[in-house]
Amino acid sequence: MNQAKFHFFKLTLFEIAFFDTSLALNPIGAINTSGVMQANVNQLALSFPEPKRRGGARQGAGRKPRAAHLRQTPHRTRPVHRRAYPVHVTLRAGLRVLRTQRVARALLDGLRDSNRGWFRVVHYSVQENHVHLIVEAEDTQTLASGVRGLMVRVARRVNRLLRRSGRFWADRWHGRDLEGPRQVRNALVYVLHNHKKHAATTTLDPLSSAAWFDGFATPVPGGFRSVGPPWVAAAKTWLLKSGWRRRGLIRLSEAPKSG
Repeated sequence: MNQAKFHFFKLTLFEIAFFDTSLALNPIGAINTSGVMQANVNQLALSFPEPKRRGGARQGAGRKPRAAHLRQTPHRTRPVHRRAYPVHVTLRAGLRVLRTQRVARALLDGLRDSNRGWFRVVHYSVQENHVHLIVEAEDTQTLASGVRGLMVRVARRVNRLLRRSGRFWADRWHGRDLEGPRQVRNALVYVLHNHKKHAATTTLDPLSSAAWFDGFATPVPGGFRSVGPPWVAAAKTWLLKSGWRRRGLIRLSEAPKSG
């Protein structure tokens, strides 16, 4: 008599769970006529929900887009700054309150306290929601450090004054080196007369450094005063001290070009 051959094998619980219902009465399997155990491996058509995952593409994920009027300065590597060049810096705030009396004084206090031997605010103009500065710095690193420190200092003081918290500046600061006398003169006109772009006026702006500027072609009117004491530092670069004068003194009637 032929001895039946038995093949023993192990099945995991996971594999047994997927055998079809024909094995329900005999979970081990079936023995054929030759005495060999066989398992029916036809799997059930079961569907399971996909496991939950973190991250990935999903509706509403990621950083939210900012309003169009707040997207001004792209995130690009800033160019190398050389100490011989003054820099025209623009700061944009998220609030339109910079020219109110208390906020303007707190902002100007921040400008004054930001002056260092390696970073100097030489000229400024404060508008409703932005500030123009002409600064000097020793190199790229001190320029970035000086402007960042100024922004933090002003933001903290104004937020404390207004009893608010959160983001104060709407954007990264924008800076452009002024590499020649004509560029420096154009920047001086743009900064000192900037209020003429935003208001129907032909007079000097008290929220600018015009009162301490000695490069006007004619004397400043006797009754004009800039707000507060001098908030600025003396220029040290040749371009900002005297080089720009080669292109002519600035007239009181001049105005920044549009665009």
